[in-house]
Amino acid sequence: MTVANIITQQLERSSWIRRMFEEGIRLKAERGAENVFDFSLGNPAEDPPPGVMATFRRLAELNAPGSHGYMPNSGYPATRKVVAQRLRRDTGVEYTENHVLMTVGCAGAMNAALKAILDPGDEIIVLMPFFPDYQFYITNYGGQMVPVETDDEFSINVPAIESKITPRTKAIILNSPNNPTGVIYSESVLRNLESMLQRAGHRIVVLSDEPYKSIVYDGAKCPEMASIISNCIITTSWSKTWALAGERIGYLAISPRIPDAEALSNACNFTNRILGYINAPAIWQHVVAEAPEEMTDLVAYQEKRNLMCSGLAELGYEVRKPQGAFYIFLKTPISDDVAFSRLLQEEGVLAVPGRGFGRGGYIRLSLTVPRETIVRSLPAFGRALQKHQGLLA
Repeated sequence: MTVANIITQQLERSSWIRRMFEEGIRLKAERGAENVFDFSLGNPAEDPPPGVMATFRRLAELNAPGSHGYMPNSGYPATRKVVAQRLRRDTGVEYTENHVLMTVGCAGAMNAALKAILDPGDEIIVLMPFFPDYQFYITNYGGQMVPVETDDEFSINVPAIESKITPRTKAIILNSPNNPTGVIYSESVLRNLESMLQRAGHRIVVLSDEPYKSIVYDGAKCPEMASIISNCIITTSWSKTWALAGERIGYLAISPRIPDAEALSNACNFTNRILGYINAPAIWQHVVAEAPEEMTDLVAYQEKRNLMCSGLAELGYEVRKPQGAFYIFLKTPISDDVAFSRLLQEEGVLAVPGRGFGRGGYIRLSLTVPRETIVRSLPAFGRALQKHQGLLA
């Protein structure tokens, strides 16, 4: 067979997110798009901030000589300098442009970092539930994913992590605000984690996956991971904060507090190139340099979160309000989340089963749909719940 065995195996357990998205395409063709409520994919429905698009248009029309050519592997120095300045301001850590690598989205940053730090058999601790593609990123480079359950509030369980650390542990992936739960890890629990890592006996890096860091609600603030964790690598993108998921622009930032930060930076520059990304998109690097403070409208997301949570609670669902990101991780009325997802699907609702994120008994709902979709979908959620209750009668 031409296809590698490992890819065949991974395809069999590949992302439920994409699986449900593809199912949505089929249902829309079968029933009409207006009769399908697709909450599967975190693809922002909002437009990018006007300032971002104005900057993009101006730079595209300017078409400065050489602005679309190759640049250093790590990206344009001016762009990296702007990113480093923001990091210094926000974290109090002395980042310079030499600690920053512009990447093809957050996934590009994560893969460049993992390629740089992993030897075959090394272990990466991942907190459950988790973004499903982490497992594939890790095995891309011969690593082993070590799952660790979070606590009852979906927060970090430091003793559970400590019990899983071995001499082969290279890193821990943290994602806050979290996809799928929307939980923000508190400063106190992060400080407990840092204390434990300092006792670990060897250096363990924290890969802080931060694409949702600015998407927070009710006045919440996401702690600055690099301010608290000494050995921190930030991976992030503008996909969510600028509603530009298809443009693939992000960065990787290596904390200067890591003792071999310079060697690690050189390694990531190299891995970014040999993985085939070469450079982050040139035009979007220029936009980042000129419009770094732009932000998508959080009011719309918070309104949709409140509408969805209150509507589901009134129907009889057990709802936990997310603190950030734009997902609701909804507890299903039965332990079999796939079976309940099928009941919803019969009513035209597409949700991702929690087992796709490593935690059964839940479904993930994305809030990146228009407000009207939420309003029109709530009766369908009610019918699915009634159908389940009728089956029990």
